[in-house]
Amino acid sequence: MSIRDWPAAERPREKLLEQGSESLSDAELLAIFLRTGVAGKSAVDLARHLLSQFGGLRSLLEADLKTFSKHLGLGPAKFAQLQAVLEMGRRHLAERLRHRSVLENPQAVREYLKSMLRHEPHEVFGCLFLDSRHQVLTFEVLFRGSIDNTSVHPRQVVKRALAHNAAALILCHNHPSGNTDPSQSDRVLTKRLQKALELIDVRVLDHFIIGDGDPLSMAEYGWM
Repeated sequence: MSIRDWPAAERPREKLLEQGSESLSDAELLAIFLRTGVAGKSAVDLARHLLSQFGGLRSLLEADLKTFSKHLGLGPAKFAQLQAVLEMGRRHLAERLRHRSVLENPQAVREYLKSMLRHEPHEVFGCLFLDSRHQVLTFEVLFRGSIDNTSVHPRQVVKRALAHNAAALILCHNHPSGNTDPSQSDRVLTKRLQKALELIDVRVLDHFIIGDGDPLSMAEYGWM
């Protein structure tokens, strides 16, 4: 049966408009993105099939072009559309941080940093550079690969802080495993960066570790 023949309250698009996007399952949300199904499968059936093939929504959203395009009903055009949707989401989160102190909206900071780093397959280290009112100047990824005391160079962090004329910053890196517990090297690195940045009067407000669930704030745990 075509989705058009379903009761209106059960059609994903109508359900979203009536009850809100949070009322939809992963398959229903994906079906709206797909728009159409394939022979023998409605858009919802195809969405369920794809979620099963990928092992969940996150794996589908984070797939590269080659992997994405191997699956039924997907291809370069859909991949481009998906990347545009994801980028719009990241930019929306970035807009929420503009023109306000990050201290006024800590949850928006968490959501933005998670959107920037959680999908990365390897460890990535970045900085959210702030002005004297703790408003966002810019975000930069500074290092990629295994993050430890030797791969993150305080000199480079200091250099970028000076380049942006930052008065403060927030450090962040991801744990691809999903576990946000800081390692001993994470704590040592944070202290080294704090000391280096103190020399140029730049304050480190926090260091977030991005993984599954809510990002961990090292400042909240008293590790800074």
